[in-house]
Amino acid sequence: MHKISLYQVDAFTNKIFKGNPAAVCPLEEWLSDEVMLSIASENNLSETAFVNVNSSPFFIRWFTPITEVDLCGHATLATARILFDEYLPKNISEIIFNSKSGELKAFKKDELIYLDFPKDEPRQVEGYSLITQGLGKQPMDVFKGKDDFLAIFEDEQVIKSMNPNFKKISELDSRGLIISARGVSEDFVSRCFYPQSGIDEDPVTGSAHTLMVPYWAAVLQKNKLLACQYSSRGGFLKCQLLGDRVLIGGASVRYMQGKITL
Repeated sequence: MHKISLYQVDAFTNKIFKGNPAAVCPLEEWLSDEVMLSIASENNLSETAFVNVNSSPFFIRWFTPITEVDLCGHATLATARILFDEYLPKNISEIIFNSKSGELKAFKKDELIYLDFPKDEPRQVEGYSLITQGLGKQPMDVFKGKDDFLAIFEDEQVIKSMNPNFKKISELDSRGLIISARGVSEDFVSRCFYPQSGIDEDPVTGSAHTLMVPYWAAVLQKNKLLACQYSSRGGFLKCQLLGDRVLIGGASVRYMQGKITL
């Protein structure tokens, strides 16, 4: 009988039951892909992170309930929280991860954990009527990054009131679709839809901000940005464009600790 530690953390929030919940499984050796996917499916959260604590740097992988993904922000933040709390000396304030998306960093500052991720490049695209069909509203502009489409709208009320057709969105040739607009209290707001990965709407999506931050930094002519992702749970992110990297900061709350028995 094999036991594995399991933690659950609400990321990008300082309140329990808000933000984006992620499961974290620290491993001393890798499990098979099939077992990790089964654990993620059993957890039934948008992401479960597996981190090999015996590798240097720590190697991290992320699974939705139906597939592995190459990059996930909120589950990386959740993993960093558990490593800082449980696995690292108290004087350590930075973690380096290796991943399928290359080197990633996480560091503590002013009660928040910041993710240091590679910047994505928004490229303007034309002719995506499927996005309009999926959202029921014509965007002002549409961009494409490495993984996602980004549809820009005129104000945050449009973002809040959007009622997407997830079946249509699932037909896009991308990981998913981000919708975004200038904010009233924050610099920009967003919602993120990933039916292709088994997640109709993700509560708070750190990795999506690697695409949004470069866009809004150029539009607003500022490199430090406050973001809010609207969903039933919601979350807040402090972001900064730093050359070819994006810093994404957020609070986190531990919800659960237990053991998986295999």
